[in-house]
Amino acid sequence: MNASIVEGDGTWLGVIIRDHRGRVLKTLAKFVEVEFEVNVAEALACRGGSARALISGYVDQSVVLAKTLRCLSQELHVKKVQEICGRKLTVEVCNAKNLMPKDGQGTASAYVIVDYDGQRRRTKTISRDLNPQWDEKLEFLVHDAVSMPEETLELNVYNDKKAGKRSTFLGKVKISGSTFVKSGEDVPLVYYPLEKRSVFSQIKGEIGLKVSYVDEEPPPAPAPEKTEAPPPAVTEENPPEKEVDKKEEKKEPEAKEEEKKEEEKKPTSEEAKKEDKPPEKAAEAPPPPTSTETEHPPIAQQKAPQNPEKSIIIEMAKNMEIESKLFQKISSGNLDRRIAFDLVDQMPFLFVRVVKPKISNPETESSFFAKLVIGTHTIKTKSQPANREWDQVFAFDKEGLNSTSLEVSIVAQKKIAEKEDTTEDIPAGTVSFDLQEVPKRVPPDSPLAPQWYSLEGDGSPGNDVMLSVWVGTQVDEAFQEAWQSDSGGLVPETRAKVYLSPKLWYLRLTVIQTQDLQLGSGSAGPEPKVRSPELYVKAQLGAQLFKTSRTSIGSSNPTWNEDLIFVAAEPFEPFLTITVEDVTNGHPVGYTKVQVATVDKRTDDKSEPRSRWFNLIGDETNKPYAGRIHVRVCLEGGYHVLDEAAHVTSDVRATAKQLSKPPIGLLEVGIRGATNLLPVKTADGTRGTTDAYVVAKYGPKWVRTRTILDRFNPRWNEQYTWDVYDPCTVLTIGVFDNGRYKHDEAGLKKDVRLGKLRVRLSTLDTNRVYVGTYSLTVLLPGGAKKMGEIEIALRFSCSSWISLIQAYANPMLPRMHYVKPMGPAQQDILRHNAMRIVTTRLARSEPALGQEVVQFMLDSDMHMWSMRRSKANWFRVVGCLSRAATFVRWLDGIRTWVHPPTTVLVHILLVAIVLCPHLVLPTIFMYAFLIIALRFRYRQRVSITMDTRLSYVDAVGPDELDEEFDGFPTTRSVDQVRRR
Repeated sequence: MNASIVEGDGTWLGVIIRDHRGRVLKTLAKFVEVEFEVNVAEALACRGGSARALISGYVDQSVVLAKTLRCLSQELHVKKVQEICGRKLTVEVCNAKNLMPKDGQGTASAYVIVDYDGQRRRTKTISRDLNPQWDEKLEFLVHDAVSMPEETLELNVYNDKKAGKRSTFLGKVKISGSTFVKSGEDVPLVYYPLEKRSVFSQIKGEIGLKVSYVDEEPPPAPAPEKTEAPPPAVTEENPPEKEVDKKEEKKEPEAKEEEKKEEEKKPTSEEAKKEDKPPEKAAEAPPPPTSTETEHPPIAQQKAPQNPEKSIIIEMAKNMEIESKLFQKISSGNLDRRIAFDLVDQMPFLFVRVVKPKISNPETESSFFAKLVIGTHTIKTKSQPANREWDQVFAFDKEGLNSTSLEVSIVAQKKIAEKEDTTEDIPAGTVSFDLQEVPKRVPPDSPLAPQWYSLEGDGSPGNDVMLSVWVGTQVDEAFQEAWQSDSGGLVPETRAKVYLSPKLWYLRLTVIQTQDLQLGSGSAGPEPKVRSPELYVKAQLGAQLFKTSRTSIGSSNPTWNEDLIFVAAEPFEPFLTITVEDVTNGHPVGYTKVQVATVDKRTDDKSEPRSRWFNLIGDETNKPYAGRIHVRVCLEGGYHVLDEAAHVTSDVRATAKQLSKPPIGLLEVGIRGATNLLPVKTADGTRGTTDAYVVAKYGPKWVRTRTILDRFNPRWNEQYTWDVYDPCTVLTIGVFDNGRYKHDEAGLKKDVRLGKLRVRLSTLDTNRVYVGTYSLTVLLPGGAKKMGEIEIALRFSCSSWISLIQAYANPMLPRMHYVKPMGPAQQDILRHNAMRIVTTRLARSEPALGQEVVQFMLDSDMHMWSMRRSKANWFRVVGCLSRAATFVRWLDGIRTWVHPPTTVLVHILLVAIVLCPHLVLPTIFMYAFLIIALRFRYRQRVSITMDTRLSYVDAVGPDELDEEFDGFPTTRSVDQVRRR
């Protein structure tokens, strides 16, 4: 960028300096005069820190310059317009009546956007009111009072997407400038009916407005004083546009121009004093416009620049700001990787959007539907009355098409009077398309507009159909809601979905003591009292039930001081029931209920939750008071509720939001496809088939791909992203056969598992794409079996190495797990309770994520004992002890002088340790660091696929497998169980 172009030969910028900012803008002028040219190719050709330093220096300069010039140009532009314009338009938006409900709940949250001559203002939002009352005044500047009658004032009413269900259009009004009234007169309140934006819009209601204008007096005399010295310089040195172009072509030396600018920009001390005073007076003149702009700031201003130099400043500032953002991405090496579907292949689909028909002479009581025919594919839309909208989208996989033409037919269904239940199909016309001439659409292009096509055929004069046909990919916005040929159409159970696990908390109940217990016989009848009864406290939250230990008391005030921990999920269960029971007679002494919504939440162990007394209720009729109990209840937000095994967990964040940390990276997974899948069921009782889909789980987010029906080599090509908070986490991917989408069959079948993969993020290099094919192995009653292969793409992007190293330095789980740890047995119980809650919640989704799917992904059966698991764990322990045995044998060899040089070196080392004991630890750490540094590049990568040798699957016998798959209670014979 050349400084002379930006300044306009320094004249206009010199006027700005003398008019506005003094010393600050003088510094800016010198900065603008510096040559600012960046050769991006040369910078990118550099390597290492030199390129980053070069680009970052240019970036910093360009950002400062762009922002300053932009703010300066806008400020001066507004100020000049205010000085020039002598007319102001006032639009008072009063109210609206009978608006169309758009939020799905019978109401609307409306706001108004008013547009006049490129100036836009917005009113506040009135929530949930079909008759909103605004009473707001919006002011606009009239640039040309003569052409005001030819201008148009446009108002658009919208339903606010923040308060309502979605952002929708409620209507618009256009008012001609010739109808504006002067503010001196009585401004009437006029109600304008809301107009439609298109033919298909559903709009009703009207809006009340008061529109007027006022002519303001020109600014006082001090305004020309501040430009008293500059005008001759401006007229002399500010040439017309042609002369500016000539100067740009001649490219005069910049040194002469800079000398002239410096001489012209040096006012005398007296002139500076005079020039400093008028801006203060001028600034006091226009306070009303500034106040209105702050109250209703402009949404977008598109004013026609009247000064060529000013337009150059604005345009160059915008371009510099955009370039600076691109330079920032290039210099940091963190280009935005959130580009959808860049890890997978683009799958071409033929999209057909059928909107509505136009029937010239429709018969009464007849309905119409559209039929699409492509080779052997025949699909029908829903049946609607004449001239009603279908608005359905159909997506055909181009690889599965066996024809080069598409036929869209409109068929009329007419009921036969003689037979009420039967209908007769009468063709209303057909339109054909050659698939070789169908246009292609690639996002972010706008959707293809539908068009009217004339129908051909017998009995179709004047019949038309509105539709659009294009070729797109799975990235198309219409793909998710379209009828899909490869996933069975519009079946909800075969669609791609994203599920979220419920937010889990640990609820800690501390039972302290009871007082004034009424130890009677209870409701069982008259029985003698027990002298030393045994009592315990039982607490129940949903399906979870825990008890304290038993205590024998001689008085009515027993003490426990025991903790009972539950897993609570949002939304919480309404009550926590606490019951005191007597073991001797088996009857409850009393119970109470604690509202979970009133329980305190804590994030650390520094503050103890408050304890409370609750009255116990024995029998609501005979014994309304049975004593009271002292407890302490709190929701622990400092823990992470484990719903997976600790060594394969995908999330380690604490439950409380106050303890959450920003993500350190982004995990992107591209599920490309599968090959050589084995058939797991029969279709039509004759041939085997597989309807495969993939489930990926990381953190609380579950993703499910669409189901590809009846294919052994399905291609999904779907991509998903997760935020990563800790690198020591695991991504789980499972492949299943869909057995739930057929509703016509008796009984609900379960989904069959085809295999599972686990990816440890700590084994992935940052900012690198991994694309590979991995085998799917599943354990069946007959042994381990390979079900096929899956192809996935992975990328773990990390923006900061410091954050990544800091994550490795921190403990894995939150602090409370180490301050107040839970025992292994208690953790195991709580983990299975959490798994049960997650399974139940996901099974209640629509479409449901099956219980067998969630259990397979979470390994809910890993606590079950089996001979195979016992052998696998035994050999792991033996493998760890073998290294210790090797070290013991090495020490024995030194003792017996098997290798004399080694023995001598060890003795020398022992002498050095005795003489210099303070160097023992530094030496050990130094050797450890060197060994790790040398072996780091040769480290062994963890395999993503299942290791059959490590899990001892390939060496297990059939009887042991039968025992592992046998349920509880057993279904085998008593002799066989006894023998086992």
